[in-house]
Amino acid sequence: MATTMDPDYLPYHPAPKKPAYVPPAGAVDAHCHVFGPADTFPYAPERKYTPCDAPKEKLFALRDHLGFSRNVIVQASCHGKDNAALVDALRSAGELARGVAVVGADVNDAALAEMDAAGVRAVRFNFVKRLVDATPREVFTGIAERIAKLGWHIVVYFEAPDLEGLTPFLASLPTTVVVDHMGRPDVAKGVDHPDFQRFIALMADHPNIWTKVSCPERLSVQGPPYADVVPFARTLVERFPDRVLWGTDWPHPNMKSHMPDDGQLVDVIPQIAVTEAAQHALLVANPMRLYWA
Repeated sequence: MATTMDPDYLPYHPAPKKPAYVPPAGAVDAHCHVFGPADTFPYAPERKYTPCDAPKEKLFALRDHLGFSRNVIVQASCHGKDNAALVDALRSAGELARGVAVVGADVNDAALAEMDAAGVRAVRFNFVKRLVDATPREVFTGIAERIAKLGWHIVVYFEAPDLEGLTPFLASLPTTVVVDHMGRPDVAKGVDHPDFQRFIALMADHPNIWTKVSCPERLSVQGPPYADVVPFARTLVERFPDRVLWGTDWPHPNMKSHMPDDGQLVDVIPQIAVTEAAQHALLVANPMRLYWA
């Protein structure tokens, strides 16, 4: 049966520019997705949105065009807990990709072992209510205990207003925890606002917590070239240089205002990591240590 994307869903940029910034050798795009193709990997019945197909071939071509060497592919909510498209992409990429899966309490050990062999190294816990139905914390705790035995870590996605209530849970997790997109701060409030300072304090108090300094296109009030987001990302890169990651978020699901040019997103990197050492840590050393070690 044909699958039609949502009428207000914006397809990914058809021809991103070649970035002026040249990433260091071995650079990793540590947050991206594959969608479908739906006729091979159907979208989940419980999904909150229907995207356009964004298959592995397009992702790998973008990787090469932008000057990156590797990808960390994150399971997105439109595929639910069926990680088949993710695993297929990982197998195709071999050592050039690692994955972040979404699983339920009923996942069996054989499925975890199969994903581990394919290159999955983490699970994602999504707390964004407009994207997923709520999951009881005890379910996440049980999953965390199981995947910790595999040496996997946990990626969490939430929005800034939810941080205070989530902090005790995040602090209880038994693995490395990676927070997507800087905890989605309200950039209009500024870096010094208590909301963002709470996120900085979380990382300062818990050395197992990392973050992705990604998605300026989602956080910006001003729009391209996203200058209002740069101070937030730069603050985290400078404060926690060995616990930051960067990714494109291609193909940018649920962008309603505009579709970013991925080449332009890459050109933001030297504004947030201003030295070669900081860029190497952000793009090479940190993701390699977390996903390939």
